[in-house]
Amino acid sequence: MIGSNAYDIVVVGSGPAGQKAAIQGAKAGKKVVLIEQEQGIGGNCVYRGTIPSKTLRETALQFERLKRSSEVFEGRLRSDVPMSVLLHRLDEVVKAHECYMADQLARNGVTYRHGRARFLSPHEVELEAIDGARQGLLADTIVLATGSRPRSIPEIPVDHEHVLDSDSILSMIYLPRSLTVVGGGVIACEYASTFALLGVEVTLIDKDSRPLSFMDKEIVDVFQRSIEQQGGRFYVGHTVKEVAGDGVSAVIARLENGMAVKSEKMLVALGRQPNVEELNLQAAGLTLDEKGRIPVNEYGQTEVPHIFAAGDMLGRPPALASQAMEDGRRAVSHALGIPIGDSVNQVPVGIYTIPEIASIGLDEEQAAARYRGPLVGRARFTEIAKGQITGACNGLLKLIAAPSGERLLGVQIVGENASELIHLGQMALQDGATIDRFIDSIFSFPTFAEGYRVAALDILGQRRKQQSSPQAA
Repeated sequence: MIGSNAYDIVVVGSGPAGQKAAIQGAKAGKKVVLIEQEQGIGGNCVYRGTIPSKTLRETALQFERLKRSSEVFEGRLRSDVPMSVLLHRLDEVVKAHECYMADQLARNGVTYRHGRARFLSPHEVELEAIDGARQGLLADTIVLATGSRPRSIPEIPVDHEHVLDSDSILSMIYLPRSLTVVGGGVIACEYASTFALLGVEVTLIDKDSRPLSFMDKEIVDVFQRSIEQQGGRFYVGHTVKEVAGDGVSAVIARLENGMAVKSEKMLVALGRQPNVEELNLQAAGLTLDEKGRIPVNEYGQTEVPHIFAAGDMLGRPPALASQAMEDGRRAVSHALGIPIGDSVNQVPVGIYTIPEIASIGLDEEQAAARYRGPLVGRARFTEIAKGQITGACNGLLKLIAAPSGERLLGVQIVGENASELIHLGQMALQDGATIDRFIDSIFSFPTFAEGYRVAALDILGQRRKQQSSPQAA
């Protein structure tokens, strides 16, 4: 293909998946254009999702650290504290990230275009600019990374004033006195724990028997107890049948068992749905599955071989920015015949609740289903000097080992710095490290990382007990 409107790769969407797809293609020497319909680069991750929520979370953590030092500092949050005060660094953080991303795209020679994209044919995308001008863009490879938006249900109408979703929750003018969170997934639990730490009376309602049901149960139990210590309440195994307002300042959720839960605000976090409606997928020969998603193979390749989809629009929980980045990289690498590697099987789960939760490899239940009698080593943060020093004792690090107690199968962590600590377990799994590697290693003291050695020693004790038992003999 030749001409000013011809590219090797067209990427639609500039979130984590789209960015990495575009940069991977550019680094391979291809002519790449990245299209974004929003005002700035970065997608929902930067403007309504990851960056804003983690900025509020950092404010909550700073407040918690002050509370731990109550013998030195005395203070509390005002009952009418504006949200703008809690998010005072957000504009600075977003602008810095925007500059970094724009510079990265420019350095790699990626063309950036602002506008809407829709298919005209399997190889041609129409770009509609903000001024209404239209241009056709031809490409050998097309990557769709249009992200997702909060899923809505008829039973709970979102008005973005009293009943909010994850896109509008941070638009509140003041910190509410009480908040009902509907849902038990990542977004629901992250916001529930953050607001609880800020002194908001939080109630979480979820139809599953426990929040974060895809994670290790013992780890989630530690997280749940921590929120309850902050005054939070969990109503699990229940569904919201109706939501109504009192017309003034309260939202009332009525459950299927007749219970009514009243709060000043409500957050609806019942999953997300892909942004596909404006793409004109039929023109590309693409169809959606029964869940409204684009079917893809392990490389993000659709039924039309040169068209790929990546990131949150695939609808694979948990929706992680790190997974989306890897999706984008893998899609373009596969399209160009570049070696991909096995990293897709070793993407850590990092959930920014308070305390944090992180996971890699098999959890205890998965290991028990696959192996007969796996060994589990535990290190509670109360046993670690760093936990006592910082006051962050609500933590647990678990090593999951094969029944022999030698091969590492997985790492599960809840507690401060869990999303950082998990990478040591990730490297160990990728290198095929044994449990003894942690025992033989010297960890700086005092650190949370010592938990790896404590948990490994726990497994060693179990292993020796097995070897000395009459059955082993």
